[in-house]
Amino acid sequence: MLQLRDSVDAPSGPGEAGAAALLVPASADVPFTPPGELPPSSLLLSPPPRQTLRPLSVRNPTRGGRLKEYFVFRPGTIEQAVNEIRVVVMPTEDGEVQSVWLLTEIDHWNNEKERLVLITDWSLLICKYDFISLQCQQVTRISLNAVDTISVGEFEFPPKSLNKREGVGIRVQWDKQSRASFINRWNPWSSNVPYATFTEHPMADADEKIASLCQLENFKTQLIQAVKKAHKECPLPGRANGVLLLERPLLIETYLGLMSFINNEAKLGYSMTRGKIGF
Repeated sequence: MLQLRDSVDAPSGPGEAGAAALLVPASADVPFTPPGELPPSSLLLSPPPRQTLRPLSVRNPTRGGRLKEYFVFRPGTIEQAVNEIRVVVMPTEDGEVQSVWLLTEIDHWNNEKERLVLITDWSLLICKYDFISLQCQQVTRISLNAVDTISVGEFEFPPKSLNKREGVGIRVQWDKQSRASFINRWNPWSSNVPYATFTEHPMADADEKIASLCQLENFKTQLIQAVKKAHKECPLPGRANGVLLLERPLLIETYLGLMSFINNEAKLGYSMTRGKIGF
């Protein structure tokens, strides 16, 4: 029930303006406020009846926190990827799968690319796998008996190169070709390059469960054993067999390197969460 209540300052004469009437609940106890004074502070500071709370965005800059940004390290992802890639393994051409590795491939323009690498009895399979949609997009098959040189060393760039990298890698060469042709060498999208260069995944030591799949030294040891076995049991006719093992700098012929700088700084070669989207 509501009742009409006059203001405290009621008009004293016909010439004075009337104060507005207040419509208040009949049972409400309205506190008295003298003219010219502010209402109590408790009334001024009272919160609005409706508030909107935004969800907090918490960022963890540690390696353990950054690990969650990579889709490959989510539970069950690597196992599902390996099971799907095993379908493309041909027993008559590849044999049995000996080991699986999670590495970073570095192309001839210094671009980093997340790769699953399988060593089988007779082949080296380099797999481009989308860990977001869980689909194998491309597989490169290299016959182990065609591998003639395995080089291990630090990365090297031309003296005037503006985009360099540090670290150690391993380069696998085949068909007795040490360099790509001029056209392929200066084509950033060319896949007709007679070698493949690998280094460790940037989060190789962040997850103990998957760390064994990312060790470059162990990958080198098993690859050398598999190549020697393939040369011995399945030699190529008409050519000298055997693999040359070298310790030397791995040359990457890039100069300006703007495209690779953007690609590597933004980690575009990895399946990651990027804000509200992931690619």
